[in-house]
Amino acid sequence: MADATTINVRPARAEDVPALCAFLNEIIRIGGTTAHETPFTDESFVSHFLEGPGFVSCFVAEDGSGQPCAFQGLERSDGLPEGWADIGTFARPHAKLPGAGTALFAATKAHARDAGLTAINATIRADNVGGIAYYSKMGFVDYRVDKAVPLKDGRLVDRISKRYLL
Repeated sequence: MADATTINVRPARAEDVPALCAFLNEIIRIGGTTAHETPFTDESFVSHFLEGPGFVSCFVAEDGSGQPCAFQGLERSDGLPEGWADIGTFARPHAKLPGAGTALFAATKAHARDAGLTAINATIRADNVGGIAYYSKMGFVDYRVDKAVPLKDGRLVDRISKRYLL
């Protein structure tokens, strides 16, 4: 089993977009683990994760064959305190690479500190048990719950906000 020290993590590049967009759209199609409900085009993926006005970073973890297997984006968002950014972590639904999330967060955390941020916010659907466990394992702590946030299909799902102080 690979550990975080053997996983290659690097900034996302334009040539990664089709693969990252494909597995993010598969995650959206499967449902239950992301707040994103509308599939991305390559163009909307770039504008959201790589070039948006709040862009801070986007790192990719590669599998043993050099293919992207997970990515983590960090962006400044309205509604967050000054010096905070939102994080999103996505791993391909099949053939997950153990340790990829830990390796990604090490790179994201270092970049966030270098960028002068003071905290990272993760807002997770309450039904995303894996996401809640991941961010807890990385050291995030709960600080807010938004009750009964409606999904596009009308279902109500709480959102749990966790923070990591840098």
